[in-house]
Amino acid sequence: MQPVSTSDLAQEGQADKLPTDKSPTGKLTEKLPTRKWQALTLRLADIARRYPDAVLASSLAAEDMLLTHAILEGGSGLGIFTLDTGRLHAETLALLDVIEARYGRRPDVFRPHEEAVREHVQAHGAYAFYESVALRKACCEIRKVEPLRRALAGRKAWITGQRRAQSATRADLPDEEQDTTFGLYKFNPLADWSEAEVWAAIRAFDIPYNPLHDQGYPSIGCEPCTRAIRPGEDVRAGRWWWESSDSKECGLHAGNRFSIKPEAVRS
Repeated sequence: MQPVSTSDLAQEGQADKLPTDKSPTGKLTEKLPTRKWQALTLRLADIARRYPDAVLASSLAAEDMLLTHAILEGGSGLGIFTLDTGRLHAETLALLDVIEARYGRRPDVFRPHEEAVREHVQAHGAYAFYESVALRKACCEIRKVEPLRRALAGRKAWITGQRRAQSATRADLPDEEQDTTFGLYKFNPLADWSEAEVWAAIRAFDIPYNPLHDQGYPSIGCEPCTRAIRPGEDVRAGRWWWESSDSKECGLHAGNRFSIKPEAVRS
């Protein structure tokens, strides 16, 4: 299949839908309406206008690769960073080189403080996260939350690839919200997108993605905390699979448990 350029979709007379293909979960994807992609690019441009220092926090997952493509192809000037926890799959880290080769720009990378990791491992062991939710969250705090705070320091807004359909903790995810956890504004431009729509865009634009998605990993985090899902399972069932579904957040999106009204749009 020949990739479709973003500019082509904006031309008058183009079909209203993007090509159909199969996603790595084996489902036939929905045809993504052109207007939905156009709405996303306009949304990102509006975010850049309202918050010029806004930045995408990319986990290098399918949704974030889609947003990376939209940002870098659309010329919005928005920043992009990722968190290297020290325990990511090799396939995930390889995407950094892929992004640079494809788009000529590499996401900024933030890592945990080595001393904090070493002290935690010495005190609790390298796999203490299997023992309790508290120890798992302590590990996430060191490897993900603290580096995120540094990445967001001094900024007024950030962007995520979260979707409402991903899990029970994200069912009420707003399009935008005041993030009281990190003290800045937060945008979730893919909140109303389906998994099928995400993959329709990836196929249509030939967006690079993590090969683990083709091996039954719809949601990918740290290697020891992620497994492939079984048929019929929730897309995030492979994340911290030993825990109950209502505890499966790492602290990056703690506000998902609360309903936060968006602020008035800046003029």
